[in-house]
Amino acid sequence: MSDSPIMPDVDDAVAAAAFRRLVAHLRHRTDAANIDLMGLSGFCRNCLADWISEASDGELSKDEARFAIYGMPYAAWKDRYQGEATDEQLQRMEESVAKNA
Repeated sequence: MSDSPIMPDVDDAVAAAAFRRLVAHLRHRTDAANIDLMGLSGFCRNCLADWISEASDGELSKDEARFAIYGMPYAAWKDRYQGEATDEQLQRMEESVAKNA
């Protein structure tokens, strides 16, 4: 990623509102598996949580950031909604993540 601002003409409050809407959408769409998100886009809910934790400069731990994204402890979400990944899903994820480099 470059150091130049992304979307410099979008107000931070507007960007924050859009991000909150994305998080609400992902909480609602528990059928959209992280492995499939990774396979399509190279990021998932855990990535969003990592980015929040990193942006907080240590104020939010990884677990706190995951709670912010999932609306519950990650382990609870995983038990409730996450199944075993297939070999095909894992392959798509690996190919997609490689594009992030």
